[in-house]
Amino acid sequence: MYVHKLHIAEFDKIDYQLIAIHSPLEDYRLAYFINKHLPINLKKCHNNIQISNKEGETQFTRFIFEDHQDVAWSLIQNQNDAIVSAPSNNFGLFAESSTEFAPKIYLIPEFKKVDYFFKIENDEVPIDLPNIINCLKKIDKISTVYTVDVANIKSKNNLIF
Repeated sequence: MYVHKLHIAEFDKIDYQLIAIHSPLEDYRLAYFINKHLPINLKKCHNNIQISNKEGETQFTRFIFEDHQDVAWSLIQNQNDAIVSAPSNNFGLFAESSTEFAPKIYLIPEFKKVDYFFKIENDEVPIDLPNIINCLKKIDKISTVYTVDVANIKSKNNLIF
């Protein structure tokens, strides 16, 4: 009988590039401007990324495009509000009211100031990251764009979807 061994190093390989984007734009407007400046066609994905932690639970929107060279492009929201309802201890007139507060939840907590991440997944196709960053810098409402070293991110499991 043959035994097939899987090594953990096979699954630890990072096969994507990550670009951080600082912008006050809404996600759909940013996707529109990226589509205008890059030769891609990002579309909203119906499967949002769900994250649960001690502050609460939330969903992050994602826009995706897969080109003919099997390169997957994803624009992912990094921060969102989590609605948490606290039990009410009120009596009398306000007995039925509930208190809701919305703490911020981050997809990648190490980068709390980043508004969006642009993830480019590829195995063998070379990606010209400086050219992509220059194209993104031409968008008026983007204040800062830079690459992120994925090897130093502690919560990189949140980028697996």
